[in-house]
Amino acid sequence: MSDSSLRAPAETAVRQCMDLGADESCVVVTDDKRQAIGEALYGVASEITDDAVIVRYPPGDQHGEEPPEPVAAAMAGADVVLAPTTKSLTHTQARTDANDAGARVATLPGITDGVFLMGLDADYESIAAESERLLEQVEDADEIRVTTELGTDITFEPGDREWELDTGIVHEPGQMSNLPAGEIFHSPEDANGRFVVDGTMMPHGRLEDGQTLEFEVEDGYVTDVSDDAVRADIEEAAEEVGDAAYNLAELGIGTNLAVEDLVGSVLLDEKAAGTVHIAIGDDHGIGGDTHAPIHLDGIITGPTVYADGEEVELPRTE
Repeated sequence: MSDSSLRAPAETAVRQCMDLGADESCVVVTDDKRQAIGEALYGVASEITDDAVIVRYPPGDQHGEEPPEPVAAAMAGADVVLAPTTKSLTHTQARTDANDAGARVATLPGITDGVFLMGLDADYESIAAESERLLEQVEDADEIRVTTELGTDITFEPGDREWELDTGIVHEPGQMSNLPAGEIFHSPEDANGRFVVDGTMMPHGRLEDGQTLEFEVEDGYVTDVSDDAVRADIEEAAEEVGDAAYNLAELGIGTNLAVEDLVGSVLLDEKAAGTVHIAIGDDHGIGGDTHAPIHLDGIITGPTVYADGEEVELPRTE
């Protein structure tokens, strides 16, 4: 795929989502497997500001792995950071430090050319409005319950932790978003119940029809995993950080009406309107206090969500 074919989504990312100014600095962080997307973003950014650079390094081994120190320093020194990388920089101290320094950050973890084209072909002002509508229904609730016909029945207690918006509109200092964007999310203080993933989850990608992954949760930790491959990933992380690897890290609700079908990319699929995703592992970058070398999202289709017993009106595609 030629760089020119990535021009339109790069324009959306740099101009609409990040609102890069001529007097601002911009760092594009990429790796050897995402170079084409990185160069497309850099190409647009360099037309806007003379203070644009692209930094490339070898792909990390796992999501949430810290980038090399020179990369982290470049991120913290920029006004705008765009990070199309194979492994996610979202849940890293480097991303947190960049935001704390005032940078506007967009991470594009695991992005592919196809997902870049599909996910950025959207009106992010409309996505922001839909996210705000959903947030109003849940932000003051003491209890969130999610159920599905496949057996999900899990209750979350947000406690003092706030819901966050991932709208793709990153115009204020210190803000961050995934791109493609479109979700509201929080890191619960407690969770209990059972959830059944039927959409997308690594290391599998898009699950086959009829395939499900089941998880039991007690007191905010995953206590049982039905799938050998997912369990192995968690156990490997637990060798490094212990029980933190089993932390119930996130509840998210997708709000991107442009994403009509799950394609096997967690980055895109977790944004699909009307889906729920639940994550295991690290949550320190999204309002929690757990550090872990994994953040595994599982996408659940067809959920019903209740906020203090009242059904939430989820966004739905036609």
